[in-house]
Order: sequence, then C-alpha cells, then structure tokens
Amino acid sequence: MMGTRAGPNAKLNYANLTGIRDADSKSMNFPAQYMFKDVPFSDQARGADGEPLDPPQGAELCLPFMDRNNVQMAMIGIGPEKGEGRSMVEAHPDRFFGCHEPDPNDVPGMLRTVRRLHRDAGLKAVTAFPSGRDPQVPIDDPKMYELYELCCELGIPIFCCAGIPGPRVPFAPQRVELIDQVMYDFPDLVFVTRHGCEPWQDLMVKLMLKWPNLYYSTSAFAPKHYPKAIIDYANSRGADKVIYAGYFPMGLSLDRIFTELRDVPFKAEVWPKFLRENAIRVLGLDA
Repeated sequence: MMGTRAGPNAKLNYANLTGIRDADSKSMNFPAQYMFKDVPFSDQARGADGEPLDPPQGAELCLPFMDRNNVQMAMIGIGPEKGEGRSMVEAHPDRFFGCHEPDPNDVPGMLRTVRRLHRDAGLKAVTAFPSGRDPQVPIDDPKMYELYELCCELGIPIFCCAGIPGPRVPFAPQRVELIDQVMYDFPDLVFVTRHGCEPWQDLMVKLMLKWPNLYYSTSAFAPKHYPKAIIDYANSRGADKVIYAGYFPMGLSLDRIFTELRDVPFKAEVWPKFLRENAIRVLGLDA
C-alpha cells in the first residue's frame, strides 16, 4: 500500500488514529515517526525538530518514484467521497487500485461503504488497523466478523495490521494468535497481515503453514529488517505466501526500499512471486 499525502499533509494518512495520548506522538508528522530514520519529506525523524518539506501530493507525488523504481501498480486508500485516492484511481487505472479501511465501530456504515466502493469504485481490498481504532477492535472481535463475512461474499482480501503497532497504542488487539480462530471460522477468507507480526513472526510462519488463505506482507519494514523467519519461510515452503509491500511516503522512501531489496537473500525463484505474482493472484488483478 502507498500513501497519497506527504510532508505537512502526512498526518491525514492517519486521520482514523484518534487514540494517541502522549504529547510526543501528537507532535510528530506521523505517529510512528520515532522508529524511522530519514522520513521522506521530513526532518522530524527520531525526535529531530524542524518543519516538514512541502512536496506534491497524490499522483504527482507517487508516479515519479514509482517510475524511477519500476513499480507498475500501487494500492492506495480510497473513501466514499471523491478525494485524492479515488481521483488517482480514475485518472490512472493502470497504475493505481483502491483499498479502504472501514470503521468496524459502525457496523452498518462499514458494510454499506464497502459494498458501495466495491460496486462503484472497483474496490480490490479492505484494510484494518485493530489497535488504531478508538475504541479498539481486536482481530477476533464480532464486529470484525461482519467485515470478514462481507469480504468472503465479495471475493476480496483483507490486509490487517498484526503484531506490536508502531504508534503508541495498546497492542493486544493485534496479537497474532487471534488470527488462528478467524481462519478457522472463515476458511474462504483471504487474510494478509501488515506491519510485521513482531514479535510473533515465528508463530505467523506456523499459521501460514496451517491456513492456505493466510499471507504475510512486508509493509512498514525496511528490507534490511525483514524478519529472518519470513525470509527463510519464503525460501522454503512459503514462496507463494509472502507479498512485497512498502511504506512510502510515510516512513520509507521507495529509493531506500528498492536499494535495500538487492541485499535480501531470497532465492531467485522467490523474487517474481514476492514482487508481483502473489499480489496479482491475491488481489485478483488479472481478472
């Protein structure tokens, strides 16, 4: 997934994250900024002060970096109103496709919005940040079950944050073991984790071995920090289960990501699946 806003507007990428309490996080340009060096378009990484730069937004922000790094398509967030994301998908359907993070605290509204976006905007996936909602909504919450059922009905995957969140909010809603019951209850659900699954990456590998529709994406991690358990799994039995995902423009530049990717020790046969084929299959981009 790729963000559509950077610089002073980066906070808009996290508009749904209202549970932050500490003053330090509230002062950041994005709420996990303390974890990253060289935040794109900002000199505020890891506590440094200063005003963020003011880059172009939307397609003007993303396309030059995509072209320079040979990224053919990117998943971006879209909403029920015609904002930046939907405009990008409509103007560049060969480069961008839409996902949406609905609010599980409003179940009727959530279901209505996802149906509408799937019908009217070609929605390809839904996303979830269980720890980021206020109130929080755990991965195995009954409200999430309503969304999982709809995903199965529409034939679209869910990309869900799992593991310790970067923003300073409680992690319990994203414990990786919660995924096990979900996959048992929804055997047809295509569930893709986001943002690392740490410190339970070994458990995540065991669950992917167990559940055929469970996948791992590498979002929010610089390639040099990809968990060894995930690399080993991709190189053995999991070549079809690990999907490239970045974190541009929030915490990582595409230039840094693709420079560091060269040193990731994937086997040769893993690379086309990791960078392209797995995403095409999971997201139905060849349909």
